[in-house]
Amino acid sequence: MKVTNGLYSIQIEMTDGGHGRASGVIMLFDGKIAGGDSYFYYTGSYTADRGKWRGELITNEHTRSAGVRPLFGGREVTCGFTGSYSADAADVNGTALVGKTSVAFHAKLALRAEL
Repeated sequence: MKVTNGLYSIQIEMTDGGHGRASGVIMLFDGKIAGGDSYFYYTGSYTADRGKWRGELITNEHTRSAGVRPLFGGREVTCGFTGSYSADAADVNGTALVGKTSVAFHAKLALRAEL
């Protein structure tokens, strides 16, 4: 089984005492990642085999947030992740390098449309 190419919703939550949540959409297509939310866009890549996957992505701010504290403080951030996937969902545990600080996060992806 491979990761289904498509458009996914994504729900992200900081772990290990971190505060913050985000939700958006993300496209997974043949090892490439692209997506975003109200303030950030994401790009990256992944590999997958037998229900397990890993990858990296970079988040970049596209719109400054007024009155909202964005995840990662509005910085460009590189993230590494591992997790599991099924035909229509994926689960991720990862670490974001925010300046000199590592921030752990968990994300759930749900397939919304196949490509």
